[in-house]
Amino acid sequence: MREQVLHFVNRKLPGNLPKKTARALLDIEDARYVPIIRNPHSTHVDSEAVFYFPGCGSERLFSQVGLATQALLWEVGVQTVLPPGYLCCGYPQKGSGQFDKADKIITDNRVLFHRVANTLNYLDIRTVVVSCGTCFDQLQSYAFHDIFPGCRIIDIHEFLMEKGMKLEHATGVRYTYHDPCHSPMKQYQPLKVVNQLMNESINGSIERNDRCCGESGTFAVTRPEIATQVRFRKEQELLKAAEAMRKSAINNVVKPAENLAVTSADKPAEKIKVLTSCPSCLQGLNRYEDVTGMQADYIVVEMAQHLLGAQWLPEYVAKANQGGIERVLL
Repeated sequence: MREQVLHFVNRKLPGNLPKKTARALLDIEDARYVPIIRNPHSTHVDSEAVFYFPGCGSERLFSQVGLATQALLWEVGVQTVLPPGYLCCGYPQKGSGQFDKADKIITDNRVLFHRVANTLNYLDIRTVVVSCGTCFDQLQSYAFHDIFPGCRIIDIHEFLMEKGMKLEHATGVRYTYHDPCHSPMKQYQPLKVVNQLMNESINGSIERNDRCCGESGTFAVTRPEIATQVRFRKEQELLKAAEAMRKSAINNVVKPAENLAVTSADKPAEKIKVLTSCPSCLQGLNRYEDVTGMQADYIVVEMAQHLLGAQWLPEYVAKANQGGIERVLL
């Protein structure tokens, strides 16, 4: 037990998380109602509607991920239907061997989603959006094509790419991408999606950072001594990527007419970040920041930051709370 505790706490968990969940900020915690979030000035009842399943990681743990997803869906002009109340997809229970509990969660969710579909049949939902690869893998067994006829399941980043959304300006940040073990991007190559969304023509090409982050959902909790060894190897990959990005930043400095050597004083004040598309990986990658100096963030959160402004979160919450949420009694 002592060894397990030491391994579990040897790298601190991320701090400075939102103090309230996404649902609490939007006052949509009541499980009796189905929330429909839409921009009342640019959508109507016939506008495209998507069903967004945020999952535990994007709704309870890193609620900024769920809010950024909603904010960008708001920007592209779709109606976002959320599940009534907090829901887990059932994968963590299945992954830890609690098969009876997982089956109950899955069955209850499917019954609930059928009720949602019947109640909102006028919306003609054809897309189920997720922001977590683990949820994606589990929801594939839900037979959503029977719940919302003709629908598909797609990751939020792939959906935004299809809508033509991308960064329009340079961010001053250099990025690498950590592709999760449970990658949510199934329709397109993940690196293609990341580079298109982040606009590689102005922000540089983003490379994939290899190896598992060592978090893997319940892995870091149930087997911390093994996760520690996985983290050691991931740390090497992140340090290698950080060094390469810093060297690239120095090499891109434009010198005066004389062909002088670049010194440390010439180093640009650019940040370096590792992007990901999995809440569990976001938690795992945050553990390395004190060693690598590399901040971890979600692609969709980084996009919201640069497309909607530094105050995107409170501004979106304010807009949604001022007539942007319809609550339908289930």
